[in-house]
Amino acid sequence: MPVPQDAYYGIYTARAKENFAAGGRPANPKLMHAIARVKQAAAKVNGRNHALPQKKVQAILAACEEILDGSLDAHLIVDAYQGGAGTSSNMNVNEVIANRAIELLGGSKGDYSIVHPIDDVNLHQSTNDVYPTALRIAVIPLLRQLAEELASLQEAFQAKEHEYADLLRLGRTQLMDALPILAGQSFGAYAKAAARDRWRLYKAEERLREINIGGTAVGTGMNAPLTYIYAIADELRELTGLGLCRSDFPMDGTQNMDVFVEVSGLLKAAAVNLLKISNDFRLLSSGPAGGIGEYILPAVQAGSSIMPGKVNPVIAEMLGSVAMRVIAGDTAVTLAAASGQLELNAFTPVLAEALLESLELLLHGIPLFRERCLSGLKLDEHRCREHVERSGVLAAATITYLGYDNAAALAKAAAASGRPLEQLLLEGGWMTLEQIQEVLHPLEVTKPGIPGRSGQSGAEHGRRLIPE
Repeated sequence: MPVPQDAYYGIYTARAKENFAAGGRPANPKLMHAIARVKQAAAKVNGRNHALPQKKVQAILAACEEILDGSLDAHLIVDAYQGGAGTSSNMNVNEVIANRAIELLGGSKGDYSIVHPIDDVNLHQSTNDVYPTALRIAVIPLLRQLAEELASLQEAFQAKEHEYADLLRLGRTQLMDALPILAGQSFGAYAKAAARDRWRLYKAEERLREINIGGTAVGTGMNAPLTYIYAIADELRELTGLGLCRSDFPMDGTQNMDVFVEVSGLLKAAAVNLLKISNDFRLLSSGPAGGIGEYILPAVQAGSSIMPGKVNPVIAEMLGSVAMRVIAGDTAVTLAAASGQLELNAFTPVLAEALLESLELLLHGIPLFRERCLSGLKLDEHRCREHVERSGVLAAATITYLGYDNAAALAKAAAASGRPLEQLLLEGGWMTLEQIQEVLHPLEVTKPGIPGRSGQSGAEHGRRLIPE
């Protein structure tokens, strides 16, 4: 089969390119770079153990560095959706390293008598221990970055919590008027959700540190000397700066992919929170004239090619789209992990593609949302107050004093007339102005306890203003 003269890949990769022309895009570069990192560690260990001559080792290491800095990405061409449990990606890297190393040694690409892609670059390895190890190496840094992005998102929500700590807003349950809340409290709830997501992802790294490198094809370690098996994990830890450790049972890491399902599930949990936030922002900014219109989102682009002046909540929609894709990706990860059979999982490539895509989507989507939507968000304070006053929901604060039936009647009257509840209470002689100001104060109706009786329990009703 012909291979282009200027290609660093070889005939195995060329065949795989034809066989797996399904997705139309190569495997994730971060995964391919991580495979090169494994090759680098293996070459170092094999060199120290005198399994490879230093001349070959140095050429292999130099070729690995060129992959790691992106110089050879154009030659990492195997499709993301491939059969063979990742063998084609592993061989793609092997061939590129070998051919570039051959050049560095003064030979011509394809002269594998100088550096062989399997006998030298893949020495004491198989796809089945290289690929799962490389995937962990690719995922861990992304997880760390994502945890930091979630921390920044949490801080941005907390800034809004402080900014709107005194603004009364209408709380809603089942899309209907419920109880008053402080606008800052809703941002505080979002901050708590982001904090949980951050902590979960931070802890998830522990599961990924155990690597099966040295297990070769099925986890028994056959065809890898003990001096290599016990040194390769240490070498990878040194090269990556990650807290990697050798699995005490490599067969587990070779065939079982549940660790990646766990990580993907945590990404899905974060995506669920983000989708809920996206929906809230779109709903609260709706209209503005014909909707709720309490949130004023930054206008980042024109919203319509036919309706002049229309501005849509596109950044919130983008965040929702990212979240939906991550949730869908979790299904792919789950199915791929469950479809492994016996001593190997043939569907690890689709698992890797979905998991890395989800991580990258969140890494890009969250800061865009924070910077282009959340940070510039403003609340229409007049609209917020108007909705609270017109709804009659403050009547709930008077239940202790007036009884449920009287409070309900006042709420209905306020909603029907459009007049503020305070005005009806005063005109009807239900409460004095001083009592109204005390009971309906924003800080009284948005904290635990009986409004107007700070520190008292609900059982201490006291004297009713209206006779029984």
